[in-house]
Amino acid sequence: MQPASDLFLGWGTGPKGRQFHLRQLRDVKVSPLVETYDAEMLSIYAGACGWVLARAHAKAGDPWAISGYLGSQDEFDEAMGKFALAYADQVERDHAALTAAVRAGTIEVNLER
Repeated sequence: MQPASDLFLGWGTGPKGRQFHLRQLRDVKVSPLVETYDAEMLSIYAGACGWVLARAHAKAGDPWAISGYLGSQDEFDEAMGKFALAYADQVERDHAALTAAVRAGTIEVNLER
């Protein structure tokens, strides 16, 4: 969904003979500290992320057709909001299960980078 190709696209063979497609979208090593954002900054950041995602998806299809399909009502927005909240809840449950599995020794964690 990247709007422009980059120089790091390629392929390679892993140690067990599996083929891999390699890509690096952007060589940016900075991550926003969203946990420090207040409500206004989080809203601005979410809007920017939504715009970027919409732009990337619009490159994959006809934006006017997509807009016409979605219409002018709030049904799609409401459905996406409900999905996002349900997805966030699932992520929290998954993280709790992962944390419990790590604590129980079911999953080994390597903290070295």
